Amino acid sequence: MLSILQSLRHELHRHPELSGEESATAQRIKAFASQYSPTQIISGIGGHGLAIVYEFSSQGPCIMFRCELDALPIEEANAFEHRSAVKGISHKCGHDGHMAIVAGLMGWIEEQTFTKGKIVLLFQPAEETGKGAAAVMDDPQFATIKPDYLFALHNLPGEPLHQVIVVKERFSATVQSLAIHLQGKQSHASEPEKGINPAMAMANITQHFASLINDNVTAESFALLTPVYSRMGAQAYGISAGDGELHYTIRTWSEENMQQLKEKLLMIIADTCTTYSLQFRVDWFDFFPSAVNNTECNEIISKAAAANGYSMKEQAVPFKFGEDFGWYTAEIKSAMFGIGAGIDHPALHHTDYDFPDEIIETGIKMFGSIITQVLQKTG
Repeated sequence: MLSILQSLRHELHRHPELSGEESATAQRIKAFASQYSPTQIISGIGGHGLAIVYEFSSQGPCIMFRCELDALPIEEANAFEHRSAVKGISHKCGHDGHMAIVAGLMGWIEEQTFTKGKIVLLFQPAEETGKGAAAVMDDPQFATIKPDYLFALHNLPGEPLHQVIVVKERFSATVQSLAIHLQGKQSHASEPEKGINPAMAMANITQHFASLINDNVTAESFALLTPVYSRMGAQAYGISAGDGELHYTIRTWSEENMQQLKEKLLMIIADTCTTYSLQFRVDWFDFFPSAVNNTECNEIISKAAAANGYSMKEQAVPFKFGEDFGWYTAEIKSAMFGIGAGIDHPALHHTDYDFPDEIIETGIKMFGSIITQVLQKTG
């Protein structure tokens, strides 16, 4: 079975698709599911999402497991046989491995003797843009599922292979991206005084944004502002630039702190543009609410790790990355945990990253133990 799942993972890795474009990926998962006997397959949920449903004879809790369909706009540096066949796109977050784990539950479930409840395997689109989970929850098809429990995992390079990582309360940061568009006036490079060049404003904004960084991850006021892209004018040396843009990703622990930070940024931008006589526009996008773990769900995860003999680490602070699982945790009893991908494993979103096949079985065993706890509990 593991060799079949590894082959599935490699096939998914060879054919990555960006957020919102995962139709072929969903079809591959649907074709894989066709060799099993789920109660129902729900297609097109939240876009290209797919829900594989197993419903048993007696009423009981509904437990859902979520993985992600999408890849990233990153050119792969690896040269192995299953490297991405799509230029500029690759699975550099391990979503191919997460899908293989959840797909592996199909065979496991059909070997069990559950008599009550429901299991839903959710293959979610568009996680990397923060839009997928919200779209799934807004889809009328999701309302028919009504999960009582929801679990997900993420592979974590830098942590020992197979180790289970649990985080109390918040699992991940609140994340927001923004683009600042500045409009001045172009002029001849020999007469910059006749134009309005945005260079000094861009430098001013960058400096002021840097002053708001608090990289103390143990502080509730943690705030990280990362410049990711900038552009000004054009490579035309007779022209003084008349426009420019700055792109940032910002992170806080709470949504309340995020809102306060956004208000400060808007004040800095507005004041700076007034000083330098610039027009401006700010676009906000790729919002990820903080994923907040439910205490009961965390306890279930801990028991699953113990039942399988996996070492467990309880992390004191949330992860700084964004995770759209937060849309679910706001409304459903949920938790997300990590599985170590290896101490020296290439980091997430790096060009040489590849999901470690060794932890496919780890994920299946963890999810299987979670299912057993929830569906066999009494009362």
